Amino acid sequence: MCRLLTIRSKTEFSIEPHLRKFAAIAKNSKEYQGHGWGCAYRDAAAGWKFYKNIRPVWKDDFSRFGNTSLLVVHARSAFEDRDIVVENNMPFFDGRTVFIFNGELRGVKIREEGRIGAEKIFNYIRRFDKGDTRAALKKAVDIIKKRTRSIRGMNIIMVNESGIFVSSYFTADKAYFTMRYREGRELIICSAPYLGEENWRTIANDSVRVW
Repeated sequence: MCRLLTIRSKTEFSIEPHLRKFAAIAKNSKEYQGHGWGCAYRDAAAGWKFYKNIRPVWKDDFSRFGNTSLLVVHARSAFEDRDIVVENNMPFFDGRTVFIFNGELRGVKIREEGRIGAEKIFNYIRRFDKGDTRAALKKAVDIIKKRTRSIRGMNIIMVNESGIFVSSYFTADKAYFTMRYREGRELIICSAPYLGEENWRTIANDSVRVW
């Protein structure tokens, strides 16, 4: 039941203002989003850089961050308040793909390694990725839907050199699980619109989008 954010731009942008807006979304969420947070961002010289903290995102200091052209952020609401350690904070990364997840699944009948459910889902998707991330994501999600007793929501964002891949699926709480995006100077994909800002579009339920 987490919150997700991904931003891509052709030119570099300041990370801090976006983190402040995302923190406001997390703090005002009807579900508690204070079990830690993390982000991944592209550095022009060093490639991907990562930051994770067990504190709520709205209590952190964002002045440490500079500029980037690609940002992936996750605020965690731990399933049943379990396994709250920084190692379980997303984003996850396998050397190629950055992964973040939001959802609630019960009775998942797949065998996969991972400390928490989100990591198991990431590893399961990776089984099918032979270079076509969209096809792997769709195949894995379709199988998980068939092998799971109950899915309230399952939203996934994966980012690699081939693009931004978004899978959205939910059976309850449409307002909470519907992903939003805005395209302009920056592409912004988020679990909710920035507070007080307009011109956001919705990502359709039961869909896989690529940017």
